[in-house]
Amino acid sequence: MPLEISIPSPGESITEVTIGPWLKASGDWVEKDEVVVEIESDKVTLELRAPDSGVLEALADEGAEKQVGDVIATVDPSAQRPKGIAATASAPATEAVVAATSDGDSKVTSVARKLAADKGVDLARIDGSGPSGRITKSDVLAATRTSTPAPEVSIATASPIVGTVPVGSRDVQRKRMSKLRQRIAERLVSAQHTAAMLTTMNEADMSAVMSLRKLHKEEFDKKYSVGLGFMSFFVHACAAALKEFPVVNAYIDGNELEYHDYIDISVDIGTEKGLVVPVLRNAEAMSFADVERTIKQLAGRARDGKLTLEEMTGGTFTISNGGVYGSLLSTPILNPPQSAILGMHKIMKRPIEDPDNPGEIVLRPMMYLALSYDHRIVDGEQAVKFLVHIKNSLEHPQRMLLGL
Repeated sequence: MPLEISIPSPGESITEVTIGPWLKASGDWVEKDEVVVEIESDKVTLELRAPDSGVLEALADEGAEKQVGDVIATVDPSAQRPKGIAATASAPATEAVVAATSDGDSKVTSVARKLAADKGVDLARIDGSGPSGRITKSDVLAATRTSTPAPEVSIATASPIVGTVPVGSRDVQRKRMSKLRQRIAERLVSAQHTAAMLTTMNEADMSAVMSLRKLHKEEFDKKYSVGLGFMSFFVHACAAALKEFPVVNAYIDGNELEYHDYIDISVDIGTEKGLVVPVLRNAEAMSFADVERTIKQLAGRARDGKLTLEEMTGGTFTISNGGVYGSLLSTPILNPPQSAILGMHKIMKRPIEDPDNPGEIVLRPMMYLALSYDHRIVDGEQAVKFLVHIKNSLEHPQRMLLGL
């Protein structure tokens, strides 16, 4: 009797999901615990595995909207194992994540491989949009639409078109927004409509942080097996400022203010499917090594689509690092229900007045800092002092060691 694969609940309050790419097609032989399909909700992406070894029958198309509990596939364990496929133990989790064959460095799902062969598409020319660069069915379809050769036109016989400029392809492609992207859009618009959002800016001389990092990074890496980045300095600077100004770490809940005696800092991480904000719990108690290790782990899980709902909810403050993409200055948008978000930016050498020798101009590595905050709960004076506290901590890192 075929075994059913149904939609599990991705988390509280989530009732609908979107069927993602099938990593195995109907009629394919699958091993027990092998990943066969991905499902997407507005918060997380989950992988569904085969309950037993057998022949798969997919009952839902990629992109279909399904409810929690719906049956989307079956596996027939009584089917005859194809010749040439040896019986194995359950597929290793590290291999099941990919569940695909490879061409060079690219991963290719079995559905995409079959479709590419049918359409005559060269997989080596496709950049995969799936997790870890995996080439999916939609990538092949997109390549099929754009690879149709244009009709040849003889230059000698073509009639000139007066007043126009030759252009390339003018095809239009439409692609359904993922649940995650839809949720991001809703939250960003909601933040702008419900909060009295304002941004204050300052700049920090990063000389001291860069010197300290350069001096100790090799020893730090050797001792803790993780690199010493800038984010740990910012997390500690923000934690110190949030202790000094607890209102910035609070929420508005109806007609009440909800204060927190803990500091949970959300960190923006960009992925192929959109922006996610996993949380560093009790950041005020973390060491520099704890921060760096945790962020590295969360970033890896984010890129592989393995973050859980619990890992992305409950932050009390957010740090957004647009500088890694080259942003020089921005006004970050609040992450509701939080009351503030700090924007980091690109470090650039700029001429400034030497604070130790007034009147003299020196060239220093500077970073613009932007703090967006909800003016309903945070006053302008508090916001400015909060940002100055962060600036002072970065320019004088010893303050963080002394708890100042």
